[in-house]
Amino acid sequence: MVFGLGRKARKDHVAGADDSEASEDLTDSGESAADATGPRASGPFDVSEISSRDGYVDLGALLVAPSEGLQLRLEVEEATQRVVAVTMDLDGSSLQLQAFAAPKSEGLWDEIREQIGQSVGSQGGQVEEVQGGFGPELIAKLPAGAADGSQGYRVARFIGVDGPRWFLRGVLGGAAAMDREAAAPLESLFRQIVVLRGDSPMPPRDLLQLRLPKDATVTPPAGTPDFQEPERGPEITQIG
Repeated sequence: MVFGLGRKARKDHVAGADDSEASEDLTDSGESAADATGPRASGPFDVSEISSRDGYVDLGALLVAPSEGLQLRLEVEEATQRVVAVTMDLDGSSLQLQAFAAPKSEGLWDEIREQIGQSVGSQGGQVEEVQGGFGPELIAKLPAGAADGSQGYRVARFIGVDGPRWFLRGVLGGAAAMDREAAAPLESLFRQIVVLRGDSPMPPRDLLQLRLPKDATVTPPAGTPDFQEPERGPEITQIG
């Protein structure tokens, strides 16, 4: 498994949170999570739902199951030098992961899907909501210029899972954004993700802290794509 460090380079668009929501759910942070049910019955999981952390790649807020051929890229915000996302590259497709604090009383995915739809529409793109293995998903198509100067579009498939006081968002790119068969290996890895929310009070939509694993060998991959400037809400990121 190879680790690479990417740097955010530009801000294209963010479908995110209003800072006025940041004061919600600042107390009662020590409540333990119940066993996974519904769409989460087969993962992703809360750390309270697994018996051991052995065998996982420890990225701080996320535990990732290793897989042959998998490359992990940790995206670093230049201004703060904090890790703000991890991207899993496998077989020519990608899955960007970000985990956020969420209110204990309700999830974030319903509201965030609506925001993403409005964002894509404002950029002249289209969004289709479909049902997938993780519940409602979004297929977003945004206008983009091709290398030959022609006008095309780029596709991103958004999946989201509400857990106990956390929200995990994934953005599939490359062939996995449009081909379910191509997406299957990354979907399987997404189900194996374990989220560590921590007990500290956090405003909803704050990013959970990621970090480079101890003793990891960092090899910046050639041609690492540019990523958008991370903010407090899920963003549409150019991938693939």
